[in-house]
Amino acid sequence: MANIYTAALMEHNAHPDYKYDLEGATDEHEGVNPSCGDELVLKLRVENGVIEEAAFTGHGCAVSQASADMMADLVTGEKVEEARRLCGLFMKMVKGEQLTEDEKEDLDEAAQLESISHMPARVKCAELGWRTLTEMIGEE
Repeated sequence: MANIYTAALMEHNAHPDYKYDLEGATDEHEGVNPSCGDELVLKLRVENGVIEEAAFTGHGCAVSQASADMMADLVTGEKVEEARRLCGLFMKMVKGEQLTEDEKEDLDEAAQLESISHMPARVKCAELGWRTLTEMIGEE
C-alpha cells in the first residue's frame, strides 16, 4: 500500500499558503464531509472569468486541509473553465480512474494524492476542497 502522507501533503498541511479568510471574495461556499467532520469555507475572487484568488478556512484532517491548499494553489490565476477541468481530473484520479501523464502534470502536486484512491475512507477527505469548488463553479 502506498503511503498517502507524501512530503508535499505534509508541507501543505503544516504550512498552507491559501488557508486564510479572503477579504473581498466574489464567491463563497461551505463544504462538509459528514463522515469525518472535516469542513471548510472556500472563497474565491473571480474577475472576468479568472480566479484571481482562492482561499479557505476550516478544519479537518491533514489530507483534507493539504488537498484544499493544493487545489487553491492550482486554480489561482486560472480561468473558471480550466478550474472545472482540473477538478474533474482530480475527482477521476482519486476515484481510481487512470489519468494520462499530461493530465497528471496538469494537476501538479495534487497528482501526488493519487494513492488515496486505494483508501476509500480517505477519498472524501481528499476531495472536500475540490468538491466544494465544483459545487461553486459547476461541473464541466
